[in-house]
Amino acid sequence: MATANMKDVKRRIKSVESTMQITKAMQLVASSKLRRAKDRAVAAQPFFQTLYDTMCDISADYNFTSVFTKKKFLNSTLLVVIAGDRGLAGGFNHNVLKMAQEEADKILATGGELRVMAIGKKAVEFFEKRSYNLTDKYPGIAETITTDDMMDIAEIIVERFRSRDFDKVELVYTTFVSAMTQEPMKLQILPVENLDKAKKTNAATIYDPSPEEVFDGMIPDYIGGMLYSAILDSFASEQASRRTAMESATDNAGEMIDKLSLLYNRARQAQITQEITEISSASIGRE
Repeated sequence: MATANMKDVKRRIKSVESTMQITKAMQLVASSKLRRAKDRAVAAQPFFQTLYDTMCDISADYNFTSVFTKKKFLNSTLLVVIAGDRGLAGGFNHNVLKMAQEEADKILATGGELRVMAIGKKAVEFFEKRSYNLTDKYPGIAETITTDDMMDIAEIIVERFRSRDFDKVELVYTTFVSAMTQEPMKLQILPVENLDKAKKTNAATIYDPSPEEVFDGMIPDYIGGMLYSAILDSFASEQASRRTAMESATDNAGEMIDKLSLLYNRARQAQITQEITEISSASIGRE
C-alpha cells in the first residue's frame, strides 16, 4: 500500500515539475515581449506628441467649427474595446471586458444605439457570445501592428463618423501603470475635447488653406495615434499581467513540489522503518 502511495506522489511531483517548466518559460517570454512593447510605445511618442501640440495650438489661436469637435449627440456610439489575444494573464481580460460590458449596457439602457469594434481575440470572442452589435473585429493584431495598419483603421472610424454612422467614439482599454499594476480605463476620442488650449507651440503660425482644414486633416493621424498608443499600452499591460501570473504559478508549483517531496520522503521513511521492523521480527522468531 505504501509503495503504491509513493508511486502516486512521485507521479504528481513529475507532473507539477513539468507544469512549472511551462509557467517559467511563459514568464520569460512575457518579460521579453513586455520590454519590446514598452520600447515601441516610447519610440512612437515624439510624433504623436508633436501632433497633439499642433492641434492644441490651432484650437487656442483660432475660433472655428469642426465636425470633429461638435457635441450635439444623436445618441449613437461606437465602443472600441481592446483586450488580449490569449488567456493565462490573471485578471487582465476579465477586468477590461467587465468595464466594456458595463459601458455598453449603460449606453443601451439610455436608449442609445451601440456599435462595437473589438480589438484582440478575447474581445472578439466576448462580444460574439453576447447580443451586442459587433460591427468590426480585429483579432491577433496587437503584437505585430504598425502605424500604417492603425491609420487604416483610424480612416475607417473617421469616415464613418463623418457620414454620421455614429456621433461618438469611446475607447476602453488597459493602461500600463507599472509592472505590478495595470488599470482598465475609458475615454472619449470623438468628438475631440479637452485639448490643452494653453499649450501653444507658435502663436504666429499661419495654416494653409485654413486652420479648420488643417485641423480636420490631422484628425485621422490623431485618432490613429491614440489607438496605436492604446494598443501598445494594452499589449504591455497584458504581458506584465501574464508575467506576474506565471511568476505566481511558478512559485506555487515550487511550494507544491516541496510539500510533495516531504510527503514522499515520509512515506519512504515509513516503508524503510516497516521493512526493518519486519526483518527484526523475523530474526527474533528464528531465535
